[in-house]
Amino acid sequence: MDSSQTYSPFRSVLLREWRRMTSRRLYFGVCIILPLFTLFFMATIFGNGQMENIPIGIVDQDNTATSRAIVRNISAVPTFKVTKHYVNEAAAREAVQKKEIYGYLSIPPRFEQDAITGKNATLSYYYHYALLSVGGELMAAFETSLAPVSLSPIVMEAVSLGVEQQQITTFLLPVQASNHPIYNPSLDYSVYLSQPFFFVLFQVLILLTTVYAAGIEIKFRTATDWLATAKGNMVIAILGKLLPYTIIYVLIGWFANYVMFGILHIPFQGSWWFMNMITALFVIATQALGLFLFSLFPAVSLVISVVSMVGSLGATLSGVTFPVPNMYPLVRDASYLFPVRHFTEIMQTILYGGGGFVHLWQSAVILCIFPLLALSLLPHLKRAIESHKYENIK
Repeated sequence: MDSSQTYSPFRSVLLREWRRMTSRRLYFGVCIILPLFTLFFMATIFGNGQMENIPIGIVDQDNTATSRAIVRNISAVPTFKVTKHYVNEAAAREAVQKKEIYGYLSIPPRFEQDAITGKNATLSYYYHYALLSVGGELMAAFETSLAPVSLSPIVMEAVSLGVEQQQITTFLLPVQASNHPIYNPSLDYSVYLSQPFFFVLFQVLILLTTVYAAGIEIKFRTATDWLATAKGNMVIAILGKLLPYTIIYVLIGWFANYVMFGILHIPFQGSWWFMNMITALFVIATQALGLFLFSLFPAVSLVISVVSMVGSLGATLSGVTFPVPNMYPLVRDASYLFPVRHFTEIMQTILYGGGGFVHLWQSAVILCIFPLLALSLLPHLKRAIESHKYENIK
């Protein structure tokens, strides 16, 4: 006896989709392997939380005890990995352009002699700034590690004149900086990047899976059977089809929260239950966005390109790399169309401020609107299925 005659329409659609999922390895890879690999990648990419061992070069044209001491100090900085010494700046610059190294330090001839005699002794460093994060890290490391070198000639001359070391330090550095970074005192990259970047990539997978699961019915001309199994009810057809993916992705999202805040010990100020509820809402809202885009034009070959672009834009418009309030007004308004933007805002408020629902309800309400928008287009999707006009689009 056919399962559609034995079970309710919803259960029949659910079982039908489960058989489709388990019959092809593609579903296992997209639903399980890729999300877990993405989680593993984002959990380990930053290592101990800082950029380390960035390849740099040295151009030492002085070859004195002072220049060798500077090179040893540079080599001891964890950010740097001195991979090669160059005879001149032209060779080092060419290596930077080829991305063999990402920066180099140049010590000119007669540097030690100029420093001792009080002449204008100059150290030059260059870095590749096309990659902003790497360039910014190199600039900060060079400035920090070379700051004592810039003061050493003054200190040596003052000591020779009989000035005490403490008086020199007070004169050269009259104001002592005391840095206390809030929420991330160790300046660990993983604290503010691993969790949001995982969910940015996760939403791309959710969008693609949602569009493919629905679009493959039209592509292979099985949409009529799918709708017949649901007794012509488009809401039941969609809910039964997407529910298995919702459950899988919600569980992976919860597991990701456990990895980030339990295993990696990312600082967290808030309720586990509330965070997991928001994660489940994010998965549903992202599926709804994918369904909404598919319902506008139900041709899987074209809409996959659209959702890929939408998912990629989510990385920029989520506010992870650039604060949303400071974006251009048009771009800032467009960011409201992405569930990951509201999810990121909620999670950052929970993580950094320990804010409760009173501070987050607006973003949560917007996430709830996405399913309503998708449901409003289901009649259009049903008419598209019954018309069969999208089945011949390659």
